Amino acid sequence: MPVPQVAIVGRPNVGKSSLFNWLARRRLAIVDDFEGVTRDRMTTLIEIGETEKFFELVDTGGMGIEDPDDLTADVQRQIEAAIASADVILLVVDIQTGLMPLDEMVTERLRAVQRPVILVANKADQEHMDTHAEEFHRLGRGHLICVSTTQNRNRDKLLDLIQDRLPEYDDDDVVETPQMKVAIVGRRNVGKSTFVNTLSESDRMIVSEVAGTTRDSVDVLFEMDGQSFIAIDTPGLRKRKSVRTDLDFYGTHRAQRSIRRADVVLMFFDAMEKTSKVDKQLVGYIMEHHKPCIFVVNKWDLLKGQLPTDRWVKYLRGQFPTLAYAPIAFITGETGKNVKTLLNHATMLYKQSMHRVSTGLLNRIIRDAVTAHPPAMYQNRRPKIYYATQVSTQPPTIVLMCSDPKAFGKDYQRYLLNTFRDHLPFGEVPIKMYLNKRARNDEKAEALPKEGGG
Repeated sequence: MPVPQVAIVGRPNVGKSSLFNWLARRRLAIVDDFEGVTRDRMTTLIEIGETEKFFELVDTGGMGIEDPDDLTADVQRQIEAAIASADVILLVVDIQTGLMPLDEMVTERLRAVQRPVILVANKADQEHMDTHAEEFHRLGRGHLICVSTTQNRNRDKLLDLIQDRLPEYDDDDVVETPQMKVAIVGRRNVGKSTFVNTLSESDRMIVSEVAGTTRDSVDVLFEMDGQSFIAIDTPGLRKRKSVRTDLDFYGTHRAQRSIRRADVVLMFFDAMEKTSKVDKQLVGYIMEHHKPCIFVVNKWDLLKGQLPTDRWVKYLRGQFPTLAYAPIAFITGETGKNVKTLLNHATMLYKQSMHRVSTGLLNRIIRDAVTAHPPAMYQNRRPKIYYATQVSTQPPTIVLMCSDPKAFGKDYQRYLLNTFRDHLPFGEVPIKMYLNKRARNDEKAEALPKEGGG
């Protein structure tokens, strides 16, 4: 199962980013008195005690703020995505300023959310201030806890509350293989609905040459070779500047939600058209949510004998170099040519994303990688990786316990990721990798050799 997510939400200036840094015990998010500093979501991995169980903490922008650079809608979309993905929500309020109308607005936004909420009264620097938090009970959401990030009050109690509310996943409870959900995404008129009709062997979806026929995401259940699948047909996306109507806005929102729900994403391109800015936005969203993806070049029959597939492969690799691991398929959705092969490959990616490898194998791979190519010196010392462990699946998530996460540059992290991709059975799907500082009392501190930078 994926790593559980805990989202921090609240109005501006209640100390969300300070809370994020405090729980992470690292200065990751920018903290400033100026409203609107945080725009994008920021994430970090938090270990629960010494259990080798983790959750992903997500910082978000302030709800209800008007961004001075006209990015209000973008900030709000990031917050909505964090809430939609969260297993637990931390609703942060400021005990020193008291209950504000914006706090009530944020709470109202969470009314329909069916996940546990913890009400965190921040800036309670002294114990006698806790009585001021009573007014927040009027919000009617979540267990109330008073904390202070500056005075380090009640951090462990807050983590205990989070742990108690995280979902419990037990592999023994799995009775049957769940149905794979495949989202079909792409810009307008690339043949997504025709493809879904071919999968379902029916006119389940409206098919039209009119761009933008599909305005909502629709689940279509179909079977192939005795296996059940769910295909999610999505609206065709347009450039953000072209999103003028409510239907367009909600269509974009639902397409993004479908990507988040999917196990595998089929990113469609029209064989007769060049890639566009919309394609790059979609691929960026797929990458942001670490979804297995296949690039699907549709309507290939129109270029039969005119262009070798290698030319399109090289073109797509040049357009999307950060997704070099994503497979590329060539199909004709209208006739069904290569569709079955495409679904078989999607199933392979689904299985890769759920694969789990042993700590022993990970450590052997890391040991060999560090020996072959040690990390660069940092502050006159060679940084060390003590051991690695896989903590979750969908996507495969690997934690490296090391001497100092800041000592490993982006290039070296890419090298380690590529090494995992080359040697582990999930080479075609996204891999999440976190570098965490090893605790002093960690008994596995010498799992990798001291020499060779390990």
